[in-house]
Amino acid sequence: MNEPHYLQPLLPTPFHSRTQAACCTALWSGWAGYQSARCYTHVEFEYFAARNQATLFDLSPMIKYRIAGSDSLPYLNRLMTRDVGKLAVGRVAYTVWCNDVGKVLDDGTLFRLDDNEYLLCAQDRHLPWLQDSAIGFDLEVEDVSERFAALALQGPTSYAIVQRMGFDDLMSLRPFGWRRVKYRGAELIVSRTGFSGDLGYEIWSAPDQAESLWDDLMAAGADFGLMPMGSDALELLRIEAGYLLPNADFMPADHATRASRGRSPFELGLGWLVDFNKGHFVGRRALQAERAGSGRYTFVGLDIDGNKPAHESLIYHRRRELIGHVTSAMWSPTCKRNIAIAELQAGREAMLDDLWVEIYLKKELKWEKLMVRCRVVPRPFFDPPRRLATPPAAY
Repeated sequence: MNEPHYLQPLLPTPFHSRTQAACCTALWSGWAGYQSARCYTHVEFEYFAARNQATLFDLSPMIKYRIAGSDSLPYLNRLMTRDVGKLAVGRVAYTVWCNDVGKVLDDGTLFRLDDNEYLLCAQDRHLPWLQDSAIGFDLEVEDVSERFAALALQGPTSYAIVQRMGFDDLMSLRPFGWRRVKYRGAELIVSRTGFSGDLGYEIWSAPDQAESLWDDLMAAGADFGLMPMGSDALELLRIEAGYLLPNADFMPADHATRASRGRSPFELGLGWLVDFNKGHFVGRRALQAERAGSGRYTFVGLDIDGNKPAHESLIYHRRRELIGHVTSAMWSPTCKRNIAIAELQAGREAMLDDLWVEIYLKKELKWEKLMVRCRVVPRPFFDPPRRLATPPAAY
C-alpha cells in the first residue's frame, strides 16, 4: 500500500523505477515536490555524452498548465509580454510573464495545441494567479502536471535515436515545433525543444507509458551512446548555451522578499520578448517607462582568464570600482574557456574596457584570492549548427 502523500517528503516521477536503478551515486534533489537525480554516474561522463552522444533527462516535475476555451488567446496575450497571436498550431514559444510593475514572475514554454488550446510549461506553480487572472474570460485553466511524463532527449545523436524508434515524421520538424507520433498503439507529443543548447527533443507521454518509453529509448540509443543525465550536468549545458535560470541568475518577483530584487525582461536581456504593439498586457506601463532608459541592470556573458570558475564572484572596473557580480560560471570543456553569466549595473558601458573578477578559490582547505581579467562576450558561448539544422543529421 502506498504511503499517503503527506508522509512522502518528495514524490517519485513516473520514471522513478528506472532513474533509481540507474542512479549509482544516490544523489537526488527536490524539484517541484518530486525527486530528481542530480548525477547518475559522473557529471563529466554525462556532460560529454550530451555534447558528443545523447542523454535522457527526466523532465516530468516541470509544472504544466492546460489553458483552453474561446478566450484563450486574449487571455494569454493579457498575461504574456510577447504576442501569442503569432504562435501557430504546432509551434512552441519561449515566453515570460510579469507582475504589474514589470518584474518577471517566471519564464517557460507555451505550446499551441489547437486553435483554442494551449499548454504552458513553467518552473514554479502559478495556478492561483492564472485562475484569478482568468476571471471574465471564457476559458478553463487546470494543472495537468500529473497527466504527463516527460523526457528530454538531448545531444547530437538524438535524431538518429528517434529514427531508430520509428518516429520518421520528425525529419522536417523545425526547432520550436511539435508533432504527435504513434507509439505502442497510443500517441506521444515530441517537440524539438530543450535546455541544452544542442540538437534535441522533449518527449511527452502518459504516465502509464513512462517505463516502456524509457526502456525503448535506452534500447534504441544503445548504439548511439545514450545515457541518463542528471541536473548537475544539465547546469553546465545551459550555461554554455547562455540560458538564464530562475533562482540562480535572477529572483522571480513573487519569490523576492525585497521588491528591488525583481528583474524586468529588459534587465534580463529579454527585451525581444516584449511586444508593445499587441495592446495591453500585465506590466506594460512599467515596461514602457523602463524602455525609456530606467533599467538598473544588464546581463552579459564573460570570458575570464585562467581556468578557475568564478562562482559568485564580484566584478570590478580597474580592480577598484564594484560594478556587478557573476550569477553562473564554469570552465567549459567544449569551448576550452572560462565562462560566466554576470549581472552588471546599467549605464557602465564606458567601463567595459578594463574589467576584473575577484575569485575565491579553496585548494586543499586553504582559501586563495585571485584577481583576473575578464571581457564581455556574446552569448551563447556554444551554438553548434546542428541545433537548427532541418532535417537534422543522423550522427
